[in-house]
Amino acid sequence: MTELTTVDYARAERMLAHNRARLVPGAKIRPRWLDDGTRFWYRLDGEDGRRFVLVDPDARVRRPAFDHDALAAALSEASGTAVEGGRLPFGAIEMVADGVEFDAFGSRWRYAGEALTRVEGHRPVAMGELPSPDGKWVAFRRGHDIWVRSADGAEEFPLTDDGEPYHDYGSNLDVAMSRIMLRNLGLTLPPMVLWSPDSRRLLTHRIDQRSLPEQVIVESTPDGGGRPVAHHYRYPMPGDDEHATMSYVVLDVAERTVTREQGEPAYIGFRSPIALKKVRWSEDGTAVHFLRSTRDARTVGLYRLDPDTGAVRLLIEESGDTRVDTSLEIIDEPPVRVLSSGEILWWSQRDGWAHLYLYDADGAQAGRVTGGPWAVRRVLHVDERARVVYFVASGLLEDPYVRQICKVNLDGTGFTRMTEDRFDHDVVPSKSGRVLVDSASAVDTAPRTVVLDLAGEVLVEVEQADTGALEEAGWSAPERFSATAADGLTRIHGTVWRPYDFDPAGSYPVIDHIYPGPQIHRARPSFDSLAGTGEPEALAALGFVVVAVDGRGTPGRSKAFLDESYGNLATAGMLEDHVAAIRQLAARYRWMDTGRVGIFGASGGGFATARALLTHPGFYSVGVAGCGDHDMRHYLAMWAEHYLGDPTEDNLRSVSNPALAENLRGKLLLIHGELDDNVLPSQTLNLVDALIRADKDFDLLVVPGVEHAFLGRQHYIQRRQWDYFVRHLHGTEPPRYSLRPVPLTADHILDLLS
Repeated sequence: MTELTTVDYARAERMLAHNRARLVPGAKIRPRWLDDGTRFWYRLDGEDGRRFVLVDPDARVRRPAFDHDALAAALSEASGTAVEGGRLPFGAIEMVADGVEFDAFGSRWRYAGEALTRVEGHRPVAMGELPSPDGKWVAFRRGHDIWVRSADGAEEFPLTDDGEPYHDYGSNLDVAMSRIMLRNLGLTLPPMVLWSPDSRRLLTHRIDQRSLPEQVIVESTPDGGGRPVAHHYRYPMPGDDEHATMSYVVLDVAERTVTREQGEPAYIGFRSPIALKKVRWSEDGTAVHFLRSTRDARTVGLYRLDPDTGAVRLLIEESGDTRVDTSLEIIDEPPVRVLSSGEILWWSQRDGWAHLYLYDADGAQAGRVTGGPWAVRRVLHVDERARVVYFVASGLLEDPYVRQICKVNLDGTGFTRMTEDRFDHDVVPSKSGRVLVDSASAVDTAPRTVVLDLAGEVLVEVEQADTGALEEAGWSAPERFSATAADGLTRIHGTVWRPYDFDPAGSYPVIDHIYPGPQIHRARPSFDSLAGTGEPEALAALGFVVVAVDGRGTPGRSKAFLDESYGNLATAGMLEDHVAAIRQLAARYRWMDTGRVGIFGASGGGFATARALLTHPGFYSVGVAGCGDHDMRHYLAMWAEHYLGDPTEDNLRSVSNPALAENLRGKLLLIHGELDDNVLPSQTLNLVDALIRADKDFDLLVVPGVEHAFLGRQHYIQRRQWDYFVRHLHGTEPPRYSLRPVPLTADHILDLLS
C-alpha cells in the first residue's frame, strides 16, 4: 500500500475535536441564560476568531453582544496590550443593564455606551464557588465544611463546623473527584450544593467514606523531581461489605442553622446525586424531592424532604428483576417532575419502554401520560396551567435513536410531534421553559440551531453550521446504517466513515470504534456523533474505514434491548453484533477489507477492545486499548453491582480479560495513565501479568503523571495509536510526525466540563 506522509497526518490532526470545531463554527451552541429566563448569549469560535452573540427570543433578535472591534480598541488603550476584535482575551461575559462585564489582564471591566471602565472593588466568583440565585451570597468549601461569603467579600462564615476527612460536607465520592485531573489543570470544582430559589438556604449532603477500603496509586515522576509520591483513595470494589453512605443537610444562611435528614444514612453509589441532578428544590422552596436507589439498583424511590424538620417521606417506589434506571443514559437528567400542585410526573420502563405516568400528591397513580414502542428521553417543560408536557422522544422514526420534540396533555390525550423531519434534535429549554433552543442535525448534515416557542414556531434563526471548510480539508459525510444482529432477528444501528480520497475500486482496512455501554450508547445519529471526539474522521483521513455500532445490551431503546447486557457484560456490548454488522457492511461495500479489522476504545472501550482480540481472534487482528477496566473484580463496586447483577465469583470472573490471556493472537497495544484514579493502573497491569504468564507478545505504554483522560498527553497517545494502526493494519511504516498538544486553557476546560 502507499505509505502515509506527514501531509496525511496533518490532515488527520485537523479533524480532531479541538481543531475540527473551528472548521464548523456554530455546530455546538451553549446558551448562557440571562436572569429574565429567555434571553441568552453564546460564544462563536471559528478559524477567523471569536465572537459573542446575544439572542432575545421575545424581540426575535440575534445580534452581536457588543461592538467587538470598538471594545478591542478601548481595551488595547486601557490595558497597554494590543487586542484584536476577533481575538479578545476572555471567554465569558456577563450581561449587565447598560452593557457587558468581563475579566481580562487581571482586572474586571465594564463596556457600556462605547466607554470602557475598570470595575473597582469587584471580587469575581472563583471556579470553586457557587453564587446564590440573587447574587448576594457565594458558597464554597473550606477544609471539610461549607462556608458562604457575601458577594463583595466583606463577610464570610461557616455553615458547618464538624466536617472531617471522609465524613465531610459538599464533596463528591473519592472515586468521582478526579483529583489528579483537577490538580493537573489547576482547577477547583464548586461544592455539591443546591441553593433554594429564594437564596435563603442551601441543600448539601454529608458523605461517610470512613470505613471504605483504601487504594494507593504511585506518582513515579512528580513535578520538580524527587521521590515517588503515593496518593490514597477510598475505593470500594464489588462484594465489599462496606459502602459509602450519605444524608442530606439543609443549611440556613440567615439563621446559620443546620437541619439534618432524619433516619439512617442511605447508600450512595458512584457520584453525588446533586451532580447527577437527582435532587431538586420545589419552586416555592418549601420542599426538596430526590431519587434514591438501593445498592443493587433494583429499587428506586422518589422522596420528599421537609427542609424545616428534616423529615423524609417516600412518595413512589418501583422495583424490578433487573436494574431500575432513572433515565435512559446515566448522563441524562432524570425525567421526573413534581408539579406545584403536588402531582408527580413519573418516568418508568415498567412496560418495556420509557414512558411518563401521572401520580397524585399522595403517590397514587392517577393515569398514564405516554405509551407505545418508543421512549421518552427528556422532559423539557410542563405547562401546568394548560396541563401539557413538552418532551424529547426517540423511536418514532426508522432509526430508533433519532430524537424528536413532542408534546402531550397530562391526561394522555393530544400527543403531537412538534418536529416532523428526519433530523436528530438536541434541545436546551430556557430557564423559564417558554422557549427551546433546538439544534437539528444528522450525521451527514451540520446543525441548524433555532429558538422555538411552545407552539413550535421559529422565533429566531441562531446558526446554520456549514461543512464547506471541512470538505475542503478532505471530509466526506459519514453514513448511518442498520444491520441484523448476531441473533438473526434484531435490527441494530451504527455509523460508517469512508476513508478520505475514497476510491470505490480500492480495498481499505476497517477499524471498530467501540464503547460497550451499558450506561451510554456509542453511535448517535447526530453531527459529531461520537461526542465530538473527531477520532473517526481523523482515522478516515489516514485511509481507514471506521465503524461505530450499538449492539444489543446498550441503552437508548427498549428495556429488553438494554437488558441483554444485564448479567452478561462479558459480551462487551455484544461484540458478536459488531462482527455481524461489519460483515454485512462488507458484503454491501466490497471496498471494506474484513481481512484487516482493528478496534480501539478507552475505559469500557478499552475493556471491549482487549475482549475483542481475546474472544474473536479470527476477526479482530489489531487493537489499541486505553485505560481499560479489564477485570470487573477490581473495578468500582457500583459497575458490577448495578450492571452485572449479583457479584458472585463466577459472574465477576466472566468479565475478566486476564482469564482469557491464552487466546491472544493479534497485535495489542495497552495504554494506561499511572495516576488513573477511576480505572486503576493495576487493571492493565493484571492483564499484562496474565499475558506474560501465557507467553504472549503485546505492547504497553504507561504514561507518567496523567489520569483517566490522559490530559496533557493526549497528543502523544493519539499519535502512538495512529502509528500502531498504520504499521500493523495499513501495513506501512508511519511518518515521523508530532501532534500539537491539546490546548488546556481555562476556556477549553470549561467547555469540556459543560
